[in-house]
Amino acid sequence: MKEIKENIKFLYPNRKEVILSEIDKIVNHYRKVIPKGNFELKEDDIVLIAYADSFKDEKEKGLETLNKVCSKYLKGSINSVHILPFYPFTSDDGFSVVDYKEVNPEFGDWIDVGDLSQSFYLMFDAVINHISKSSDWFQGYLRENPKFENFFIEEDPNNPELHKVVRPRTLPLLHKYNKNWKDAFVWTTFSEDQVDLNYKNPEVFLRVLDVLFFYISQGAKLIRLDAIAFMWKTLGTDCIHLEETHRIIQTYRKIIDLVAPQTVIISETNVPHAENISYFGDGFNEAHMVYNFSLPPLLAYSLHKENIDVLTKWANSLQLPSEKTCFFNFTASHDGIGVRPLQGIIEGDEINDLAQKAEEHGGFVSYKSNPDGSKSPYELNCNYMDLLTNPKESDEIRMQRFMLTQSAMLCMPGVPGVYYHSVFGSGNDVKGAIESGINRRINRQKLYYSELKERLEDSESLSAKIFDCYSKLLKIRSAEKAFNPMGKANFSNVDGVFIIERTWGDDTLYCLHNFSGEEKNAGEVTAGRTDVISGNKSNTILKAYEFRWLK
Repeated sequence: MKEIKENIKFLYPNRKEVILSEIDKIVNHYRKVIPKGNFELKEDDIVLIAYADSFKDEKEKGLETLNKVCSKYLKGSINSVHILPFYPFTSDDGFSVVDYKEVNPEFGDWIDVGDLSQSFYLMFDAVINHISKSSDWFQGYLRENPKFENFFIEEDPNNPELHKVVRPRTLPLLHKYNKNWKDAFVWTTFSEDQVDLNYKNPEVFLRVLDVLFFYISQGAKLIRLDAIAFMWKTLGTDCIHLEETHRIIQTYRKIIDLVAPQTVIISETNVPHAENISYFGDGFNEAHMVYNFSLPPLLAYSLHKENIDVLTKWANSLQLPSEKTCFFNFTASHDGIGVRPLQGIIEGDEINDLAQKAEEHGGFVSYKSNPDGSKSPYELNCNYMDLLTNPKESDEIRMQRFMLTQSAMLCMPGVPGVYYHSVFGSGNDVKGAIESGINRRINRQKLYYSELKERLEDSESLSAKIFDCYSKLLKIRSAEKAFNPMGKANFSNVDGVFIIERTWGDDTLYCLHNFSGEEKNAGEVTAGRTDVISGNKSNTILKAYEFRWLK
């Protein structure tokens, strides 16, 4: 409790005792409803990332179909499901939440969520930087209901200090709302529909703590803290990664540990790498896992350059503050591929080259505003397979290049997250993006169950080939102790072959990846070893885009 008390005193010096008393009430309530347990991350922890309605069947609601797809096609390959926000929402495909404690009735109900949790561990989104303008919280604020006083942040739009605020998007920082017949300019980091919460008000802190415990009580084993870098605002600063933000996350972590130490906290901060890993804290007091945001664009960059020098150097620089933390590795998600995490790793013109590849392959590029008024790419809106290879290329080349990157991701130290479009081999949904006017929808296409079934039953289809290969890799990975997320890793470059050496206890695997379109000689590391993927004894030569896991 010492850290909790110190943090509360730091955050709310004039209300410390009252807030600690309220925390005690929340803790005592949830101790009665949340069973205490243990949950240690292991090699078989692999997370599917999907929306509640990513899969469509006219006879069912989304969560029921999601459960059906996971049980039929992914049981034994993945053991966890990250259900992207499944609450009532008004925009941003779920990330503008109207009610934190309700399930969107179009997707199902809490019983459906519970049914899914019987077979898979679940990750819930805690969208706690902002809330929908249609929520009871914000509507109550606009009506000047005392219950919601100071829940949000008003500011003078002419205040010159606002120019110092880091902006993740080009939209205005403040938006005007009608507050009881008066104009109110309210802080909106992401959009007019997503209104930032005011954590300087301790009542907001307590309400959100209750929401986090509610999610755990409903079956969440992992909680993803969305967009938390912007939580605390202090004018005169850049309002990102402030000390108060870290203290809030640390306090939530410590309080949750009192009741449900089995819960895994994962932070989502799509920012340059050094800033991103600050959310590990000291290795024991903040996030258990941090998204490895540099990995997706860096793998794509390395494949296009057919050069792994930067990748190898970066991988060897990865450090963790303790053996109780690890990275959450992925290549694709519901968002685009962020390129800000490449800052400091490759040059700006090389980031622009990658953005150009996305556009050449049918994708889009989203830009952010810089303090000097200029704009720069912050996100590539493109299906990951299509970013890697022109859609006009042969299926064989597309699959080889794509699965090479997926293998590299799966072999990185940490827990892998696999987006549903990756495992089922989908491409760009350009029509969906254009019709909606939302660039990110290029990689959010809903898959009709009957059509997916047909695709996977056609053994010659690209989707079926990718699914079969991916499923095989996931099952092998789950059985190899060397892939323990907390295990050791070393990285080397032998003749352009990216070698990941994974070790846990007495188990060691050498994962070889040829990022070149030419044959490469991996040398002595292959001697006397067997490829656990093919079952064959390994020779020294890797074909173009070939990968092996040697034991």
